[in-house]
Amino acid sequence: MAGAAGAPAARPSLSSISSGELRSLWTCDCELALLPLAQLLRLQPGAFQLRADQLVVPGPAGPAAARGGFNVFGDGLVRFDGQLYHLSSYMRRYVELTNYCDYKDYRETILSKPMLFFINVQTEKDTSKERTYAFLVNTRHPKIRRQIEQGMDAVISSVIGESYRLEFDFQETVKNFFPPGNKVVNGENLSFAYEFKADALFDFFYWFGLSNSTVKVNGKVLNLSSTSPEKKETIKLFLEKMSEPLIRRSSFSDRKFSVTSRGSIDEVFNCNLSPRSSLTEPLLAELPFPCVLESEEIPNQFI
Repeated sequence: MAGAAGAPAARPSLSSISSGELRSLWTCDCELALLPLAQLLRLQPGAFQLRADQLVVPGPAGPAAARGGFNVFGDGLVRFDGQLYHLSSYMRRYVELTNYCDYKDYRETILSKPMLFFINVQTEKDTSKERTYAFLVNTRHPKIRRQIEQGMDAVISSVIGESYRLEFDFQETVKNFFPPGNKVVNGENLSFAYEFKADALFDFFYWFGLSNSTVKVNGKVLNLSSTSPEKKETIKLFLEKMSEPLIRRSSFSDRKFSVTSRGSIDEVFNCNLSPRSSLTEPLLAELPFPCVLESEEIPNQFI
């Protein structure tokens, strides 16, 4: 969605998605998205709040309505408007797992909500200023979910009973989204990884770094930046719908993940991919079949 439209000096020259195009989309049509952190704070005050030197994200102990939300990945600090803020209730970008239960909980957790990463971008005209963006990953979109699940399945099938490290990287996709002259200064923040440490006596491949894998996740990026009040309201509803508690028929914990996890895609991503035929259809419309609404709990060891 990169474009060549004119923009202020401190802002990348990007063409925002049109109101009509946004309204014609289901949230499940959105694979990836970018919007300024300042705009996210204004549109989602219940999910993100600035308090003194903290960027507060409600944790699993918060109100039930907030348990949908986003899985925020980071290292504990966010630079915004030239000031450093401490993140609360975030997921570490790197974790160590030692058994199947940890692995299953981690897998369930990262796929239960949309992911969110913070990045800073410099423009060619004014490299002294940085604009902070929120990068959203819709884990309920089949293309995105499939890349993550297949990456996890593939590494398991290639290392049996051995330790390994798997990283998911969005850097290339995001950097290609911005027009030339704009620089993502903290691209390493656009990745997360886990390391599974098996109790193996001789783990030669792991010792020599031969069992490290990286999945470069790709997808279409929507630019949700806007100065139009009407479009901002549409984007607000769009984000609220995307971050609703997971609607599903059965629990992840009730089944094991097979090498081909198509069943989990069909059960979690259960909405129509076709655009709505009318702009009058409500953005927060119910799905057409009865299902159980289950809020997600994030295991403490990953926060």
